[in-house]
Amino acid sequence: MMFFFGIEHEVAFLNQAGKFADFSETKYAEFNQIVERLPTYPNDYSQLRVGDAGIKKKRWYIEGFERFADSDKVIDCLPKGIEIRTTIHSQIQGAIDELTESFNLLREVAADYGFTPVLASFNPYKTIFEPNPPLNDYEIQQLQSYPDEHTANIYMVTYGPDLNISIADLSVEKLIDIGRKLTYYSPYIVPFSYSAPFYNGNLWDGLSVRTFVRTGKRPATLVFVEKAEQLITSVPSLTKVARIPAEVGRIEFKAFDSCDDFSLYAALLALLKGLVLDESLTGRATIPDAELHQVSAKQGFSNAEIFDNANKILQAAAAALKNDSDINFLTPLKNILESGETKAQELIKQYQRFNSIEAVLKQTYLK
Repeated sequence: MMFFFGIEHEVAFLNQAGKFADFSETKYAEFNQIVERLPTYPNDYSQLRVGDAGIKKKRWYIEGFERFADSDKVIDCLPKGIEIRTTIHSQIQGAIDELTESFNLLREVAADYGFTPVLASFNPYKTIFEPNPPLNDYEIQQLQSYPDEHTANIYMVTYGPDLNISIADLSVEKLIDIGRKLTYYSPYIVPFSYSAPFYNGNLWDGLSVRTFVRTGKRPATLVFVEKAEQLITSVPSLTKVARIPAEVGRIEFKAFDSCDDFSLYAALLALLKGLVLDESLTGRATIPDAELHQVSAKQGFSNAEIFDNANKILQAAAAALKNDSDINFLTPLKNILESGETKAQELIKQYQRFNSIEAVLKQTYLK
């Protein structure tokens, strides 16, 4: 089987004053001056979608909420951070190396404007996004025509990766089956990435506010198909029509929290690859189990059911990867299960030491 890998990683920032640089603190132009200085790679265009508003011209682009006049003219974009996306790689390590290089470039340029990247999977201060000024008629109509867009109030306060995996020459039926499998096993594997223990300026009573709020309303997995007649109806969507040929057959896993240690993304991509290859796990779901994701978000691996299933899934993935060198990437996940410690627990301990969210955030991305 020929596999291909890509990563989309959202970066949050503190500004020069040390405040969390979200839509309430930051103008589009402030992030745009950073993106303007980053390089363009003309050969990327066959793989990376530019999008309607032309915001996505580079490997870096501003993630945010576009505002429209009473027509399809974009008049503003309220930013939440800068997204990095990699090109498509035939090896996991290639995607990790490119992400690391792009992140280091972003960090260097952002520093010139007083911005420091910090790990966040949920806005530590804002619990919801409310457009100001309120949406006009045209914008309301636009949002109503795309059911997944109803959750803009969620995605503007959440940060997380899309881990993309494509397999050459799989039938649509098989692709959708893999999407349903990853959706079913999502609540057991997402704790490996948990990094969202802050809410509304305080510690939250769990490990991932992002998972608690998001999963169920937003998809855990998206499968890109070639034609509209191959879509299956579900809310949230499991399938989406590819917007460029390079997207056809892509499986996008969307439920992990952000990681500031990119070797963890390598581990998670290897886990997804193992799950694709595995034939032993029979669970399938078209929409994510919101309730189970909420248990997972609160308790993580301290919950026996979550822990036991994560262990079983990890063993199944390792067995499926048995003669593949990518099996070595799974080691950090074994370590997390053995210690029961995720990034969220580390952030909680630091908060108990510093008693300041900003002080904790400044400790992230230091590797």
